[in-house]
Amino acid sequence: MTEPPQIAQPYEPLPEDWERALAIVAHPDDVEFGASAAIARWTGQGKKIVYTLATSGEAGIDGMPPEEAGPLREEEQRESARIVGVDEVEFLGFPDGVMEYGLPLRRAFARAVRQHRPEIVITGNFRDTFGGVFLNQADHIATGRAVLDAVRDAANRWVFRDLLDEGLEPWDGVRAVWAGSSPEARHAVDTTETFDLGVESLRAHAAYLAGLGEDFPEPAELLEGFGRQAGTRLGCRFASPFEVYAIRMDDLDQG
Repeated sequence: MTEPPQIAQPYEPLPEDWERALAIVAHPDDVEFGASAAIARWTGQGKKIVYTLATSGEAGIDGMPPEEAGPLREEEQRESARIVGVDEVEFLGFPDGVMEYGLPLRRAFARAVRQHRPEIVITGNFRDTFGGVFLNQADHIATGRAVLDAVRDAANRWVFRDLLDEGLEPWDGVRAVWAGSSPEARHAVDTTETFDLGVESLRAHAAYLAGLGEDFPEPAELLEGFGRQAGTRLGCRFASPFEVYAIRMDDLDQG
């Protein structure tokens, strides 16, 4: 007997009663594959968002040596961020492609959280796959796991005590971590009005996209497929989905 097809559950809208967010991802272009249209919506509301990138994406272009690709990809990321209203982008210098989950990564992310004091921390999908079809990258998985732990580390005075010597007091104001494009997402934000900005922000990664080859989909085509699918579940034209990890007890109803 054939099983009936599963019906995707509607997404819940993300809360927008916050003012500061920090996006922590592994590589240049990670935010742009799905979340940058949401960033544009939020900066358009006057919210302050900072990007922290673990690597410079120097191993991401097969035909270009890392010492050339890294600086170029940093510049592309800064332009991409500018398009969606983000004017602060920092690179932590971890090695692209061989990042490992561990204390150095947690410390670096905890430092960023204490420095920028966000209410929301945004990262990418760090589950094993994208919808059970495409395997995720090790850098993405290590980054997301470290982000979750770093948010708690940033709130604990007695973890990474050397950060106190830098004048970075604990920060326990993070309400939730939002993982974009997660296959387990149950929340989303309407990006209908800012979809085109999201496309332009991905196009800004011109050298990286060229390195993916002629067969790689054009940014508008690629993002439209993702955005329409999420929009259908939210009840709008385009949307960006996120998996919510609540940090504070009073935000558990977001999970």
